[in-house]
Amino acid sequence: MSRIILLNKPFNVLSQFSDDEGRAHLGDYVPVPRVYPAGRLDRDSEGLIVLTDDGTLQHKIANPDGKMSKTYWVQVEGAPTADDLAPLSQGILLKDGITLPAKWQLGIGDYDLWPRNPPIRVRRFIPDTWLTLTLEEGRNRQVRRMCAALGFPVLRLIRYRVGSWTLDGLESGAWREV
Repeated sequence: MSRIILLNKPFNVLSQFSDDEGRAHLGDYVPVPRVYPAGRLDRDSEGLIVLTDDGTLQHKIANPDGKMSKTYWVQVEGAPTADDLAPLSQGILLKDGITLPAKWQLGIGDYDLWPRNPPIRVRRFIPDTWLTLTLEEGRNRQVRRMCAALGFPVLRLIRYRVGSWTLDGLESGAWREV
C-alpha cells in the first residue's frame, strides 16, 4: 500500500530531503524514510507538499500532463479588480508561452492563516490583496510570473490544495499521513 504524507511546508524550506549548505529542508520536518515530494514548492513559497513512496502517483501529481489541479492563496501588492484579473481566465503570455486558463477569485474565504516568519514587507500607502488561483499546470514560478505580468507582484504564496488534498488542519511545519 502506498504511503501518502501531507506536509505544510514553511517559508524558507527547500523541497528536498537534504542540503549541503545547511539550509532547512523536508528532512527537518518529516522523519519518514523513502518518501519523496510529488512536485516542488519554491523555497520562498509555503503550503501543501504531497510526499509519497509511490512513483506512479508521484508522476501523476508532478507531471503537467496529469492535469491535477492545484489551488494557491496569493497575497499581491496592490488592489486588483475583476477587470485586472480577467486575463487569467484566458491564459497569460509568459516568456515560455501562454499559460492554460486559471480559475481565480478575490479573497481566500475565512481561513485563519499562520503568521509568516519573517513577515512580508508592508508598505504604508500601498494596499495588498489576497487572491485564490487554481491552475492545472505547474511551470517554474508560474503563479508569481502570472501575477507580475498583470502588474501585481506576489508578497506571499501558499499552496492550499493539490488534487483533493488540502492544508485543512495542518499548522505550518506539521504533517500527517493519509
